[in-house]
Amino acid sequence: MSIKKTRIRRANENPVGDGPVMYWMNREIRAEDNWALLYAQELALEHKRPLVVVYNLVLGYLGGGGVQQVFKLQGLQEVAQDLEAKNISFVLINSSDVETSGKDLVKFFEDFQPGIVVTDFSPVRAQMSWVKELGKSLTCSFQMVDAHNIVPVWIASPKQEYGAYTLRPKLHKKLAKYLEDFPKLKKHPYSLPEGVPTINWQKLFPENAKEKTGIFQGGSKEAEKVMDTFLRERLPVYATDRNNPLVEAQSDLSPYLHYGMLAPQRVALEAMKLLDAPVEVVVHAKKNKAKVDENGPLELMDHASAFLEELIVRRELSDNFCFYNKNYDTVEGFPEWARKALDKERTTKREYLYTKEEFEQAKTHDELWNAAQMEMLVTSKMHGYMRMYWAKKILEWTESPEEAFEVAIYLNDKYSLDGRDPNGYAGIAWSIGGVHDRSWFARPIYGTVRYMARSGCDKRFDTKDYIAKWQERG
Repeated sequence: MSIKKTRIRRANENPVGDGPVMYWMNREIRAEDNWALLYAQELALEHKRPLVVVYNLVLGYLGGGGVQQVFKLQGLQEVAQDLEAKNISFVLINSSDVETSGKDLVKFFEDFQPGIVVTDFSPVRAQMSWVKELGKSLTCSFQMVDAHNIVPVWIASPKQEYGAYTLRPKLHKKLAKYLEDFPKLKKHPYSLPEGVPTINWQKLFPENAKEKTGIFQGGSKEAEKVMDTFLRERLPVYATDRNNPLVEAQSDLSPYLHYGMLAPQRVALEAMKLLDAPVEVVVHAKKNKAKVDENGPLELMDHASAFLEELIVRRELSDNFCFYNKNYDTVEGFPEWARKALDKERTTKREYLYTKEEFEQAKTHDELWNAAQMEMLVTSKMHGYMRMYWAKKILEWTESPEEAFEVAIYLNDKYSLDGRDPNGYAGIAWSIGGVHDRSWFARPIYGTVRYMARSGCDKRFDTKDYIAKWQERG
């Protein structure tokens, strides 16, 4: 099976050179179910060249710490082993920080002299700047593959979408075409004349690595276990219980999807197998509805529809937002109506004000907010429903929308395994700045940005039990 050409974009117009084909692995840390790696192998077989995979490890990338480093290294070590079994070389570059990483990549490729370079797509600014920098320096063909979205971001829509309701029908029309199974990565018949340097993995892991892993283990094999458990045990209650943080109904796949240890397309395909139904039926393409009636009698199909809405529509909407809105991580990226509404509330007195450090240490007056922060500190992930409440209260307890946005991104990126991700930026922008939402009734501080009250949480689940759970773990 050939890779769909619409998944591919040229990053420069240079011809094929004489060296090996190289896949610069970036967003997709996996050997199987990876359209970018499959395309790189397709080119290597066509030109009868060795295939080399290179990953640029940036310690502390965008504020991430020891937990993210351990999780990522666990995945990379597994990838190196999987590639070795396929006679594909794996090279690791170490960069000390984001600022020097682009130069480190340029220097590596200048020394290695590849014939073709393939990379995977990410809309995050740092990674897009690396692609741009490398595209200018390479003398060989450089191509980029969207291996993350089921429908490539540039095919799904040519512009930033207003919300899920505008992107949903566009995605649903294209899903049947793009939701195809992956071919297997082949054992590669061509080898480098000389090997690549051996990686000292033990040296790369930080001290006390086991203490830094939180509750998640990195790697594609572990990701598949989590996926299987979710589809078998949690999917049957997903639509009704996903917003209750005391019930294990969410998928817990976001860390693996963020690091590309699991393809969203694989998750969707496995859900299709479980239901034995075409994708058009499961996502309710004709009905084009965002959610099921949680109060009505539900079948497994309804739960799967609700899950695929999040996995496909909402997740790919986040990539759309970051790809087409260059201010995705600043207040300037908010819709005009929200900016104006928030501007009117700048002088409104805040009952509580907290510093970044007080937020970080879960030292607010609100035990529920503190519990959500503790959940993130302890597990390296926060329940999705609580993350909305958490972000909205940061807006309420800081002096400006700019400060609120900066604090929320800082905390999410530093402590969450699924931070530094389009989903995180879009979710925080929705909570604080009305992105992908509409104007609501005016309230102090929020303006017409949607408000979220503690009483709403009290009605949905036992907040006392949630607070007690994370006070004990803290």
